Amino acid sequence: MSGVLTILLYIAAAALFIVLALGIINLVRTDDRQASRSNQLMRWRIGVQAIAVLILVAMGVAAGAINLGS
Repeated sequence: MSGVLTILLYIAAAALFIVLALGIINLVRTDDRQASRSNQLMRWRIGVQAIAVLILVAMGVAAGAINLGS
């Protein structure tokens, strides 16, 4: 289980890097849709970050570092 979560975390980190890079590239564009695209990329980045945090919490639970019960 821990190995699967580690792989998922690497995938989430790579996806986060890609979305962040696309957002930075979008900053230098000057077309009419730049603002709308920037807003959409920001939503994607927040979603991918939320998924990465959930994976980190799942890794903590799987490793026993986080105890959800009493």
